[in-house]
Amino acid sequence: MSYLYSEMKIMSFIWPVLICLSACGPREPGTVHYPSHRYEYTDTDPNSLKYRADVYIPVYSDIYYLDGTRRFPLTATLSLRNASLTDTLFVFEIDYFDSAGNLLRNYIDSTLMLHPMESVEFVVEEKERTGGSGANFLVRWGAMKKTVPPVIQAVMIGTEGQQGLSFTTDGIVIGEKSYE
Repeated sequence: MSYLYSEMKIMSFIWPVLICLSACGPREPGTVHYPSHRYEYTDTDPNSLKYRADVYIPVYSDIYYLDGTRRFPLTATLSLRNASLTDTLFVFEIDYFDSAGNLLRNYIDSTLMLHPMESVEFVVEEKERTGGSGANFLVRWGAMKKTVPPVIQAVMIGTEGQQGLSFTTDGIVIGEKSYE
């Protein structure tokens, strides 16, 4: 009886561990992980917006260390925050480029709506190695009128052994148009 009891005890420990490990396994190749609680898309035409802007955000999928021959891999999170208390923003492009300026990924394929004070995030996973230390995002957004611009930042984080590294970068407006 005690042998059967100890077997059951061991199995009651092993099964939850196996279930957790299988659930935490790698995702299918090519899947994109969107960590925000929700993304609300709309059919709003970007050309109907009275104000539009393009924002460049530097990101690093890795950085060099030691003598420049070794790379430290990083996960990058692009954060878009509508800082307006009253106006809705519309994001119609989120494009990710590598160090050579080649488009690697379009993160959205329709217009994303950001309500007042709402935030969303997009992740470039650590395993993505093609962006390099000169990777960047281009975010194109607009509003029905000139308003408080969104806060757009990237947060990079990486750990290796007992080494950890994290830092942020801010987006800069590289083009804007007002049609009022």
